[in-house]
Amino acid sequence: MQRQLSLLDQALAKIGQGLAAAAAPSPTAAINYPAQGKADSARSEAERRHIAGLMRINHTGEIAAQALYHGQALVATQPHIRAHLLQAAQEERDHLAWCEQRLTELNDSPSRIGPAWYVGSFAIGVVAGLAGDRWSLGFVDETERQVAEHLSDHLAQIPETDQRSRAILAQMRSDEQRHGQQARDAGGQALPARIKSAMRAVATMMKIGAYRF
Repeated sequence: MQRQLSLLDQALAKIGQGLAAAAAPSPTAAINYPAQGKADSARSEAERRHIAGLMRINHTGEIAAQALYHGQALVATQPHIRAHLLQAAQEERDHLAWCEQRLTELNDSPSRIGPAWYVGSFAIGVVAGLAGDRWSLGFVDETERQVAEHLSDHLAQIPETDQRSRAILAQMRSDEQRHGQQARDAGGQALPARIKSAMRAVATMMKIGAYRF
């Protein structure tokens, strides 16, 4: 008789899968690469390093987003909420592949701290999910709102001549805004201001570390 996995067993299995994914090259994205056919003009070495740093932040952010949604899905009580979270996680996987491909084009590499962020973000996702499905969806909404804001900031920093990076970030922003709207439509509860502030503080730490390492 096959033993039913406990919640802890499932969590450890999911973390193991996530760490393996974070450490390995991303698979080909499930949908078209937004930068395909876009211009990529010559740039200075300083510009290349800066753009690569921004893309590295986004790559790490996608690892963290997948972990959040996997953690939330693990403890979701309603099947349709779990399905929503897992679908969002799959789309973040597409974003991860886009960012990794762009880093390769820029002769750079993903952050070395990605696996650590997966573990930490998975734990945060579980905590958010245990608060209840409405709060969990509210966490999705706020996460996506903050991600869309930082993508807008990155777009403002990337030169118009780098149409490849801009196309990727613009499509990612559109997808994140859609995820947030879907979470609100599904009944997401607005989070308290102190939780939003804590989320911003954690995101700032991730950005600083991923840009440099």
